[in-house]
Amino acid sequence: MKVVILAGGRGTRISEESQLKPKPMIDIGGKPILWHIMKTYSYYGFDDFIICCGYKGQIIKEYFINYYVNQSDSTFMLKNRETVVHETFAEAWKVTLANTGLNTLTAGRVLKIKDYIGDDQEFFLTYGDGVSNVNIQKLLAFHHLNKRLATITATQPSGRFGALKINNEINQVIGFKEKARSDSAWVNAGFMVLDRKVFDYLGDGSKMLEAGPFEAIAEEGQMAAYKHEGFWSPMDTIRDKEYLEELWSSGKAPWKVW
Repeated sequence: MKVVILAGGRGTRISEESQLKPKPMIDIGGKPILWHIMKTYSYYGFDDFIICCGYKGQIIKEYFINYYVNQSDSTFMLKNRETVVHETFAEAWKVTLANTGLNTLTAGRVLKIKDYIGDDQEFFLTYGDGVSNVNIQKLLAFHHLNKRLATITATQPSGRFGALKINNEINQVIGFKEKARSDSAWVNAGFMVLDRKVFDYLGDGSKMLEAGPFEAIAEEGQMAAYKHEGFWSPMDTIRDKEYLEELWSSGKAPWKVW
């Protein structure tokens, strides 16, 4: 079963980093967040990836072209122009890098990789800028149990900001409380399972997935929500990156299930 990762956006909210590289290639602990996402799927036995490239996609391609050498001890014989790559561990991944366009919207990116799905009846889809400890096998089992065209992992983001208790009559702060997850709305965490019939909803690919196609699927009662109460975090801003770096450096990154 294939895993499609959307990795073509510009990442304007984290422009401090994305002006040099695509957002999925921004590091956490010295590894691109894309690698962390792939490690999660691989842990659950899914190693066949299709990456939808766009903005600065050549950087993603160069990363995988050089992946084996960069992970290995190597000897370079400059005079003979020979390279010996010594034995080392390498991921058992199959990675298809698809150029889905610079300004293509997400529905269009998925539409452009249809041929790479082949005859598979279903596939995973996720965004290339968020990490989670969602159990991928349980997500897939839930999708099969509900028998709908699409299953989206829904989560309530943890509150990172404390809430103020205010006496509105005199505009006085009377206390503080930590924002609970139950106070937050459910959001799409980006770990999805889609039936291939979803391609029929993408039209000409000129819309965002969550605007036209997903709304139509939901209106027909064909979208299920897999509620994930564990860890999930996007990496939209420098503050998000610093937060994830701190978790990784602590040795207790919740998404590191491998």
